[in-house]
Amino acid sequence: MADTIPQRGVDPDWLGLRGSRVLVAGAGGIGGACALAYAGVGASVAVVDRDQRALDALGTHLSEMSARHELIQADLTEHGAGERVVADVVERLGGLDVLLHAVGINDRRPILDFTEDEWDRILRVNLSSLFGLAQAAGRHMVAHGHGRVLALSSVSGLLAHHSHGPYAASKGGINQLLRVMAREWASAGVTVNALAPGYIETPLTAGHLSKPGKREELESLVPAGRLGTPDELTGPALFLSSRHAGFVTGHVMYIDGGRTLV
Repeated sequence: MADTIPQRGVDPDWLGLRGSRVLVAGAGGIGGACALAYAGVGASVAVVDRDQRALDALGTHLSEMSARHELIQADLTEHGAGERVVADVVERLGGLDVLLHAVGINDRRPILDFTEDEWDRILRVNLSSLFGLAQAAGRHMVAHGHGRVLALSSVSGLLAHHSHGPYAASKGGINQLLRVMAREWASAGVTVNALAPGYIETPLTAGHLSKPGKREELESLVPAGRLGTPDELTGPALFLSSRHAGFVTGHVMYIDGGRTLV
C-alpha cells in the first residue's frame, strides 16, 4: 500500500496574530486597510491619526467587525507625541506587539521651488514622526524581547522621480533609519522592516491621478500595467508582522507591480 500523506486542516491562526496588540499610525488609505486586515485576523488594533473624521470612519468599520479597537487623536509631529501615544496604547491594550507607521504627505514641485519651512514640514510628517513613534515602541518591545516594527517607505526612496525631492529624501531616510533600528534591536527579538509601495490609489495620490493623462503616464511605467490598491499592501504587512517573519529584518519590500525593475 502506498504511503499516504496525513491531511491537515489550515490553522485559522496560522499567522499567529490573534490576540496581538497592534498600533497603526494613519487611519486612511493604506493605514486604514491594514488596520482592518489586522482586525480581520483577530488582533486588537489601536489607530492614531490627527484627523478625527478619518478615525471615526475607520472606527465604524472596525465596530462592524466586532473588533477590539482603540482610536487615538494625536498629532505625531509634536515633540513627545510618539512616546505619549505608545504609553497610551500599552495601557489600553495591555502591551504592544506590532507597530505600523503609515503617515505621509507629498508636495510635487521641483526642488528649486521649496522653502526651508516646506522642506521641514514634509520631513517632520514623514520621517520625524516615525522616529518618535518607533523609538518609543522599540523601547517597549526590546524590554519585552519581542516585536515587529513596520513603516511605509516608497519606490521614491530608490528612484529619482522628478518633483519628489523632500518626499524622496524622507523615504530614503526611512529606509536607512529602519535598517539601523533592525541592526540594533535584532538581538532582542525585534524585527524592523519597510513596505515600499509603488503607485497606489490612495487619498494621497487622488489629486495627482485626476490630472489629464497622469494615470495613463504612471500605468505605462509599471510592468503590471496598472496601479495598485491599498488592499494589496495588507498581505505583506500581515506576513512581516507574523510569527513566520521572525528571521526577516532590515529589509525594504517593494510592492510595485515591477516598477523598480525598469
